Amino acid sequence: MFDAREKVALFIDGANLYSTAKAIGFDIDYKRLLKEFQGQAYLLRAYYYTALIEDQEYSSIRPLIDWLDYNGYKVITKPVKEFVDSAGRRKVKGNMDIELAVDAMELVESVDHIVLFSGDGDFRSLVEALQRKGRKVSVVSTLKTQPPMIADDLRRQADHFIDLASLANKIGRDPSERPQRPPMPEIDDEDDDDDY
Repeated sequence: MFDAREKVALFIDGANLYSTAKAIGFDIDYKRLLKEFQGQAYLLRAYYYTALIEDQEYSSIRPLIDWLDYNGYKVITKPVKEFVDSAGRRKVKGNMDIELAVDAMELVESVDHIVLFSGDGDFRSLVEALQRKGRKVSVVSTLKTQPPMIADDLRRQADHFIDLASLANKIGRDPSERPQRPPMPEIDDEDDDDDY
């Protein structure tokens, strides 16, 4: 599926990947994820997209974002939008699909193969557009959940489908191995062994 001569870019829909990994029972080790794809081809870029709640004093995702930023990932964030629905419930919305699609289209001339970590069917037209530009597109999600985490039309459009469950032993960490964190962790950016 990968050719060592290919230039590859990873596009990670952070919330979608987190939900998918959680649904099949493992944590992503982002250091191992980078190494896995660096071993397959020439990894040009790895993008990670997530929305953040700006007004929180402490966000549980902030240590991960900081680690990714210092360890080979290009992190793209935006603040979530808060609103009250018709039933008076407070809701938050933080969709990063447009940012991911724009970045993928801007990078398309520089890569041979794009790997999209998302099962969101909204990305089908992006995959089709990238293919029209002559690029190979692999999609990483899972069929192992009920219902599957990947939209059928996205899976059909992709050149290759990689089930996240098949990568678990290569890029996963058992939840019991998760390091115990104090409520407000200190980030040591010199420690390369601090995996998230």
